[in-house]
Amino acid sequence: MASSRGEFSSRFGFVMAAAGSAVGLGNIWGFPTQAASNGGAAFLLVYLVLAFTLAYPALMAELIIGRHAHANAVNALRMVSSAPISRNIGATVGIIGFIVASLILSFYAIVAGWMIAFCLSSLAQLFGMQDFAQWLVSFGMPRNILFMCAFMVMTVAIISAGVRDGIERWSARLMPLLLVTLVLLVLYVFTLDGAMEGLKVYLLPDFDRALSPKLIIAAMGSAFFSLSLGVGTMLIYGSYISDEENLPVVGGLVTLVDISIAVLAGFLVLPAMYVALHNGVEIYTATGALISEDTLIFTVLPELFKTMGLAGIVVSFTFFFLMAIAALTSSISMLEVPVAYVIEEHGLGRKLAVCTIGAAIAVTSATILLNFETLFGFVIAFTTRYSQPLLGFMFCIYAGWVWHRDKVLQEVRKGSPEVEHSLFWKIWPGYVRFVCPVIILAIFAQSLWG
Repeated sequence: MASSRGEFSSRFGFVMAAAGSAVGLGNIWGFPTQAASNGGAAFLLVYLVLAFTLAYPALMAELIIGRHAHANAVNALRMVSSAPISRNIGATVGIIGFIVASLILSFYAIVAGWMIAFCLSSLAQLFGMQDFAQWLVSFGMPRNILFMCAFMVMTVAIISAGVRDGIERWSARLMPLLLVTLVLLVLYVFTLDGAMEGLKVYLLPDFDRALSPKLIIAAMGSAFFSLSLGVGTMLIYGSYISDEENLPVVGGLVTLVDISIAVLAGFLVLPAMYVALHNGVEIYTATGALISEDTLIFTVLPELFKTMGLAGIVVSFTFFFLMAIAALTSSISMLEVPVAYVIEEHGLGRKLAVCTIGAAIAVTSATILLNFETLFGFVIAFTTRYSQPLLGFMFCIYAGWVWHRDKVLQEVRKGSPEVEHSLFWKIWPGYVRFVCPVIILAIFAQSLWG
């Protein structure tokens, strides 16, 4: 079955694809400001610990279920269930998962479209097309629809080509490009006045806050969401892994790459913010907190780039190019979730399935844009704050409680015959059973009550 569905041809291809799914806009704009607002290096330390103690075990749950089934999330959760009730619940969880993944992509495409527009605006400035450059960065329906559609066309084109020729090939190209671009930007920002102050904020710990409940919950959420868990993307990618691959190792590599890029992004964003402050750009809110997320990306940093003259135009282009790549590597995994379901459950050809679902998501994105004030924030909250943790909880329940432990071991043994005697197997089964569900519910409770 695996071969008829497509399969990653190499470990490198899988790691790049899975890391690409995990590395998104949140890694680059969300994590650094979270760190700065929650004790700097203290947050960074807690995040690193939780990434391997929470996110990695939850990631492994999705990868193991996916590879065992070599199927979409709906069929996969059915296959690991023995009772009719658990099979029906599993199918429901899988369906909700691909709906949530589609909704995430619907708002993601909007934001990614803005990234492309800002990137092209820098080029327009470079060629003296000031009016066009201003149109590209101005919030307006024609611009928003045009670039959302452009981004969806790119995503559809990659997914249409299949697992090896589409997802794997483009992930293997885009992820190294993303990393090189990020490193070059970091090195350049380090040369600017004010950068060292931002570096101090990022790296000097505030140990008084290291064990505060707020910091720990924030770090838990960052660790969980940074690996794109809870919507079935990693389960789907796991279903395309060869049976010969050592799952604990490849899962560890994905976690390591994702964390490394998130941490590296901190070396870019925080120094850049303090360079902006040095150049007279306001980086604090009225309450004294650091400006973060969309305001940081679309207001603070562009104002910084304006103060840098010609160099600022080049840096602006490079930065938004980086953000567009990060968005694209994530979007292809999100689209693959509903596509895999439709292909396997309803027998559609890949290209027809991709085009149909891609068009439906684009229509959803357009609907959000036409009702922006009402729907944009609601869809983000519904998917990322509420749905993802609950779905991640269910994946852990199925891996830890529903699926028989001996059968889980048989699956992991395929690529690692000695895994039974490893530290991974001594810890992971109990961890995914007891610890991960509790931590995920804590994240969910925090999202509800603050």
